[in-house]
Amino acid sequence: MSESFQDRVVVVTGAGRGIGKAIARRFVEAGARVAVISRTEANAQATAAELSALGKGEARGYAVDIADTEAVVAAGKQIQEDLGAVSILVNNAGVTRDGLALRMSEDDWDTVLDTNLKGAFNAVKAFQRSLLKQPDARIINISSVIGLMGNAGQANYAASKAGLIGFTKALAKEFAGRQVCVNAIAPGFITTDMTGELTEDQTAQILKNIPLGELGTVEDIASAAIFLAGRGARYITGQVLTVDGGMVM
Repeated sequence: MSESFQDRVVVVTGAGRGIGKAIARRFVEAGARVAVISRTEANAQATAAELSALGKGEARGYAVDIADTEAVVAAGKQIQEDLGAVSILVNNAGVTRDGLALRMSEDDWDTVLDTNLKGAFNAVKAFQRSLLKQPDARIINISSVIGLMGNAGQANYAASKAGLIGFTKALAKEFAGRQVCVNAIAPGFITTDMTGELTEDQTAQILKNIPLGELGTVEDIASAAIFLAGRGARYITGQVLTVDGGMVM
C-alpha cells in the first residue's frame, strides 16, 4: 500500500515538466499540498491545474526564477501563507548550456551554476526555518550521474551537479540534529524532452553503457523521491541514490 502524505506541504522546483512534474504528481496523488515552482507562469499554472484536477491532494503554481534570491524569498513567504509550513523540499530545477570548456562563455557557466546549485541554496534558505521545525522533514536534491562521472561538453553541468552532492552531504550533517534527512538522487539517462533530441546513434551509444539496456522514466525518479520522503527512509541521510540502470557502479 502506498504511503500517505495527506496534508503534508511539499515544494518541488522545476516542476513545470519532466522529472519535476512527475515528482509533484506523485505527492499530489498521495494527498499532499504541493507548491509547483516553474520559471514560467504558463507552465506553473498549467501543471498546478492538471494536478489539482486529480481530486486528491492540492497543487498551486508559482512562477519563480530559482536563481533570483529575492524572488525565491518572496515566493517562500507566499507559499507558506497559502499552503502552510513546508516539510518536504525537492530541489529539481536545472538547466543545461552545453559546450566544450575551452569555448564555454562565462554566461553559460554562470547560468548553469546559478540555477542548478545556487538555486538549491536559495530554496533551502527560504524554507529552512519551517523544515527544521517539522517532524519527518526532508530535503531531496536532484543531482545527476554526470556529477559523479563527468561528461565532455558539460563542464558547467557536471560542476553544478557535483556541487549539489557536496551541498547535500554538508546539509545532512548540519540538519541531522533536528532529524531532517537530506539526500540526493542522481538520475541517469531519463526519457524526457532533452533525451528526445538525441539521434538514434546517440541513443544506441548510451544504451551500450547501461547494463539494464534501457533509458529510465520520470516515474523511476518520482518513485525514488517518494521513498526518500517517506517513513521508510527515516534513517537515511547524506546519501546519493543513483537511478541509472547500473550505469555508474
